[in-house]
Amino acid sequence: MNGIVILIISLVVLFIGYVTYGSYLAKKWGIDPKRKTPAHEYYDGKDFVPAKAPVLLGHHFSSIAGAGPINGPIQAAVFGWVPVLLWILIGGIFFGAVHDFGSLFASIRHKGQSIGAVISQSIGTRAKKLFLAFSYLTLLLVVAAFASIVAKTFAIVPDGDAAQNLTNGSAAMISALFIAVAVLFGFFVYRRNAPLWLASIIGIGAIVGIIAIGLNVQLNLSEGTWMMIIGVYIFVASIAPVWILLQPRDYLSSFLLYAMMIAAVVGIFAANPQMNLLPYYGFGGMEGNTLKYMFPALFITIACGAISGFHSLVSSGTSAKQIDNEKDAKLIGYGAMLIECALAVIALITVGYLSKSNEIAAGTPTQVLASGIATMLNSLGATEVYQTVYSLIILAVSAFALTSLDTATRLARYMFTEFFLKDGEDPKTVTGFKKVLINPYFATAITVGIGIWLGSTGYTMIWPLFGAANQLLAGLALLAVAAWLGNIGKGNKLFLVPMAFMIIATLTSLCMTFYQKLTAIIGSAEGLASAANWLQMVFSVVLMVLAIILTVEGVMTLAGKKQPKEAGATEG
Repeated sequence: MNGIVILIISLVVLFIGYVTYGSYLAKKWGIDPKRKTPAHEYYDGKDFVPAKAPVLLGHHFSSIAGAGPINGPIQAAVFGWVPVLLWILIGGIFFGAVHDFGSLFASIRHKGQSIGAVISQSIGTRAKKLFLAFSYLTLLLVVAAFASIVAKTFAIVPDGDAAQNLTNGSAAMISALFIAVAVLFGFFVYRRNAPLWLASIIGIGAIVGIIAIGLNVQLNLSEGTWMMIIGVYIFVASIAPVWILLQPRDYLSSFLLYAMMIAAVVGIFAANPQMNLLPYYGFGGMEGNTLKYMFPALFITIACGAISGFHSLVSSGTSAKQIDNEKDAKLIGYGAMLIECALAVIALITVGYLSKSNEIAAGTPTQVLASGIATMLNSLGATEVYQTVYSLIILAVSAFALTSLDTATRLARYMFTEFFLKDGEDPKTVTGFKKVLINPYFATAITVGIGIWLGSTGYTMIWPLFGAANQLLAGLALLAVAAWLGNIGKGNKLFLVPMAFMIIATLTSLCMTFYQKLTAIIGSAEGLASAANWLQMVFSVVLMVLAIILTVEGVMTLAGKKQPKEAGATEG
């Protein structure tokens, strides 16, 4: 199959989905452009800050993307390109975009609070506490996994591959300079009222300049040093007002992603690539406890490119506090997800192009994407730019991993403090030890400390746990929004099939993980002594118990057999 044909069909399908299904949902739910958003109603200059639609789209897109839409499709290619493509398109339009849009809208109508607040009003206080605990554990895994990934991307390995060390050092230097540019951008836009278009042009010019510097001057530090630096950075970034770093950095970094996608599209048209993968390899995939069966592995592995629970936390955590007008919710919630689907399709075409004789291309997913885009662009005749393009793709992916990292830390802080507050309780009136627990500096320090400690064990141990937790979170978020919509008399049937499917798929995956790890522990002395086996087994049990309790309570609410003790769900 030709890569150009796959790309064109995919883009057309995604566009049709946006203008038809996305618009249908906005009308059905009652998006009201005249309604005051939480960013204006609760403006505090720190977390609640209205942002122009392009800026918020940049933040939201950068935060939800990370490395997910690249890793998932490339890893799942062992099942064949047809099931991967179908899940990206069908999952993106009818599962992921609905999930993201619904979570954002529900949070906007709940004063910019998290999905936990939606659950509290729609299902009950106990369900809220369980969901917040579940979400916080998931976010710790996000912090751990992405901290490890970013540190490895920046680190210099003694006696390692010289070219790879050069790329890592350049990515580190550019990323450090990028943060300084973002702070200046935020200062001039938000404190000096510089026109966004002018600031954007200057900002893009600055990005080009720091890339030129980074390609010639490297920052050479070890992985351990980078883990400590990242810990300090995410602590500061998650505490600072959003206008200082989060909004401008994510907005500017989105241009890197757009540029990467444009370069990939140009490369695809230049190379006219063929898919050197079979359309379908069979129900069984890779051996060794990974990607073993297409169900549920395909739907767990491809998360951010189709549906991801992390997106619900971003939508209801930071984006809902910054949205300027409800009419922007469709673009931010539904549109950003479909852009991510397009990136996932590009990643699939890239691995299909590099694969030879029906053997999946070797290397990490990020390396496969960077190598594939650079190789396709070589078809234009500029073979000397391969290393530069390769380095820039590595930089772009690491930038989004860093974005997801500090966004996850901020979200974890919200979840931690919300867990200890009663509904409607003013944090300013809290006294005693609870006042310490809800202190943003204390909550952030706990999150960063545990996250960096877990991340130091390596992301390969964390990633399988994150995958299952993340997708189960998506099912629970769909359940929460469905219960709320049902309680306020709006149609929620469009949530039921995605909700049921994701919960069943992830519980199946967790049961399989539990069985595999238990077998490994019992089967050998090495398995018994393996911290990774024990951690994954215990974590899978905890996630299953929390999810089953939440699901039972949610289904009872949907069936009308249980009503929350609170005043009840409202539209406001």
